Amino acid sequence: MELLMNHLAANMRSSIVVLLSAVLALNACAPSETAEQKAQRERAKAGLALWEQKCKTEAGEKIYRRVEDVEGITLLRVRPPAGENEWHDRMWPGAAFAHEGTAEEYIKDFLGYEEAFGPDGKPSPITPTARGGINTSYKAGPHERPGYRFVDTVDSSNGERNRYVISYDEPWQQDKTWLKGYIRANLDKRPASGPEPRYGVTYEDHVVPEERALGVASSTVRVLDIQANEVLGELTVFAFTYGFESRGSSAWLRARICPTYGGGSGSPSRLFTDQVLVPRKDN
Repeated sequence: MELLMNHLAANMRSSIVVLLSAVLALNACAPSETAEQKAQRERAKAGLALWEQKCKTEAGEKIYRRVEDVEGITLLRVRPPAGENEWHDRMWPGAAFAHEGTAEEYIKDFLGYEEAFGPDGKPSPITPTARGGINTSYKAGPHERPGYRFVDTVDSSNGERNRYVISYDEPWQQDKTWLKGYIRANLDKRPASGPEPRYGVTYEDHVVPEERALGVASSTVRVLDIQANEVLGELTVFAFTYGFESRGSSAWLRARICPTYGGGSGSPSRLFTDQVLVPRKDN
């Protein structure tokens, strides 16, 4: 037994020597950091420092006046569609809100109701620091956190105002290929009639070349009293990312965000707006 143990120990020492020799050889053969790699690392370091500073000094929400019982609003701007080209573009205007819905999904965010679920899959309370997700699927109300009953937009090509609402139907009633009992949510669009909503939402994307060079983007959502020409609230978000040198990296989708409004929800503009313009409760 003693001979066997000595033999195993000798083999182990030999293996360790071989392993260490291999590591040293690999380190000796590994290429040193190139000038470009060093520059990328320094840019990322500087970008992170800038982002952290902006998070402390400029990011966050400001609510100047709250309005209760709001039925509908105007979206003065709607986020345009985005894809891989935008997610990889250092100068993409919408970078700070990369995870937010675009086009019709952006509009639906303001029409849907909010709900939250715990780890056990059961509904959980919604608080200012623990927000939920936005849903437009059919669910018998009244809802604790409803959305707006309608949303208007202005067509930039002709200045016409359109109104969007959520409606529901049961397609299986006419088409038996649908699952019986299924209730479908539809985003209905029609020309808006009557007076324009008093309150609106817009956003301003900031493309600052010096900040974008370091991978830092920012954007501000503004909630407005259109009639009074008054800003009721502002939410400013900063994002930081790196890796633009690698194609297909979707760099902005990997960005760090501050503040993570709504706990990182994909609907920050809506979840901020309804703190300023509180939607009318369901009947």
